[in-house]
Order: sequence, then C-alpha cells, then structure tokens
Amino acid sequence: MKMRTRIALITLLLVFAGCAAWAVEPRERLADPTLEARARGISGQLRCLVCQNESIDESGADLAHDIRIFVRQRLTAGDTDAQTVQSVVNRYGAFVLLRPPVEPATYVLWYGPPLLVVAALAGSLLWLRRRQTAPESETAPLNAEETSRLQRLMRETDG
Repeated sequence: MKMRTRIALITLLLVFAGCAAWAVEPRERLADPTLEARARGISGQLRCLVCQNESIDESGADLAHDIRIFVRQRLTAGDTDAQTVQSVVNRYGAFVLLRPPVEPATYVLWYGPPLLVVAALAGSLLWLRRRQTAPESETAPLNAEETSRLQRLMRETDG
C-alpha cells in the first residue's frame, strides 16, 4: 500500500474516533472539574431525543446541546445527580433515559427479549425431539414385481 493511502486511512480513523469528544462544546464546559465530571456522567445516561441511539454527551444535535446546558444549570444550582436526572425526566419524559427503570410500563423492554430467546430455544428443542421420534420412512417396502423392475433398471444403467 502506498504511503499516502496509509496516511489518509490513519487520518480518517483519527477524525472519526474523536467525533464523540466534539459533541460537548468548550463553551458548555463548567469551570469546576468536579461539576463537569458529574455533568458528563449524567449526560452519558441521557438519550438524545433527536438521534435516539446516542447519549446527549455524544450527540451534536441542538436539542442535545440544550439538555447538556440544562444539566449543567441544575448542577450549578446545587441539585444532586438524582435530582438533575429527575428534572430532565420531568421535562422530557422517561424516554430520555438510556436505561429505563424496571417498572410495569417497561417490563416488555426488560423481560421481552430473554423470554423470546427462551421461547425460541424451547421451540427448537421441541422440533428436534419430534424430528428424532418421527418414523424414518412412511413408505411401504417394495413388492416382488417392483424389486425385480428396480434390479433390471440398475443393471441397465451399469452396463
């Protein structure tokens, strides 16, 4: 591989590896490193409502920016981490949480996938068991005329 191609690939790798770090803008950051660390921890738990597959810490969406600012305002006002998260949930709903709480409304999210896996395994085992107990052949054996015809056909193909 040419040297230029290698350099281009390494540059692309470094650019895309740092994208998540670019989401939190320098003007958003708090001067107090302890509060900033708490804000980053909370931001990692909250879903971007625009992207839906990223935390607000990773997202560059305007709404994610607004939520990051709101989180920092709550922390600066003296809220605990739990109070800050609850403020965001009160404002945007429980969907904003990347890990929703285990409650009756979310039982399907938490218990649905394992139940589907168990059901699929049980169905597969049942199918395999029935397949093993099924008779090998449901056809009747050949009668004398069919046997002689088969032997004659086999001799014709051999010779």
